[in-house]
Amino acid sequence: MKVLVLSSGGIDSTTALAEAVRLNGHDNVISLSITYGQTHTKELESARAVAKHYDVKHIETDISNIFKYSNSSLLKHSDDTIPKESYDEQIKKTGGETPVSTYVPFRNGIFLSIAAGIAISKGCEVIYYGVHSDDAAGFAYPDCSDVFNNAMNTAIYEGSGHQVKIEAPFVNMNKADVVGRGLELGVPYELTWSCYEGGDKPCGKCGTCIDRAKAFELNGVTDPATGGRVPCRENSTI
Repeated sequence: MKVLVLSSGGIDSTTALAEAVRLNGHDNVISLSITYGQTHTKELESARAVAKHYDVKHIETDISNIFKYSNSSLLKHSDDTIPKESYDEQIKKTGGETPVSTYVPFRNGIFLSIAAGIAISKGCEVIYYGVHSDDAAGFAYPDCSDVFNNAMNTAIYEGSGHQVKIEAPFVNMNKADVVGRGLELGVPYELTWSCYEGGDKPCGKCGTCIDRAKAFELNGVTDPATGGRVPCRENSTI
């Protein structure tokens, strides 16, 4: 089976890519990275490195113009500052009624729609993406929820004439579970980038940096982004 994986260069999508390669072989996997006007290119550089590591074909496309009217703090044209606090703290401020400021309006819906068109053209039957339950919690990123995933899967399956479906293997897992699975697969987390800032090193203060550090800590290992080595679990399959 041929699979198209949405790859941001972060730990979630990289773990999803590892799963796709494990199940289908690298010759049957294509990674897709999308430029959408984000504040830096570090994640795209990581996505290329991950694709090279797994020896999969890598595709990139630029849709920055679509988000020129959006005011997410994650976009380089925005005047808003990326919050230097955990998602839990941000959700407390919104009361769980609105997304966090780094939410890019309907980004995953747009990404998946683009991926569907490319998947059909490339003969891929499945689209993988690495959403997990922590991102959907408290309405922080509503386009990461199980409900959203099921709705998009139905839309894409029907809209593609039953040619393509979506699989989100971690949608009901938390980020620590994702990292745990990645350690079992021997994922090269040292190649990944999660920070919303584009410096030489992760800022360690934005929501995604905090969540990432916690996920590694809960697995009893040091995040390679902070200079530590991540050991592979004994049952590594890749």
